[in-house]
Amino acid sequence: MVNIKNLIDDEKCYETVRQMRWPAGVRCPHCDSEVINKRGRDEIEIHRQRYECKKCYRQFDDLTNSIFSNHHQPLRVWILCLYFMGLNLSNYQIAQELGINKDDAQKMTRQLREGIVTKKPEPQLSGEVECDEVYIIAGHKGHPEAVEKKGELAGEIDSKEQEDEAH
Repeated sequence: MVNIKNLIDDEKCYETVRQMRWPAGVRCPHCDSEVINKRGRDEIEIHRQRYECKKCYRQFDDLTNSIFSNHHQPLRVWILCLYFMGLNLSNYQIAQELGINKDDAQKMTRQLREGIVTKKPEPQLSGEVECDEVYIIAGHKGHPEAVEKKGELAGEIDSKEQEDEAH
């Protein structure tokens, strides 16, 4: 039997994260400066590069302020988890494949899903846009006074329009 975790290369995982995170070169996640120094490698994960910003003097690494930061699972486990999510495996199946606790698998998949949603860009409309239906909220449930107030304002506008037409 082949253990898929042994097929994933840690160095390639970190290189991929760097390329996706900083396609135009490494930038400080704290002040967005591009003036940085490399500060060696992590002792435990040797392919994890450390940096220091020359502008704000803060230190960071490849995973700082990312969905992969501050977790005890190695990056390759996160990448494999993402891969298994793409295969539509359940959290229980992912935990079995990765050899981790089912609660850890659940936390990882939730965090990956939330991270993907927050990184999704806002849609931007351009050109001519058509809209089939429009929904107008009359008021909030449990607040009938807000609905009445809007109705009164609409009634005032209608009566002013009728007065203007009469003159």
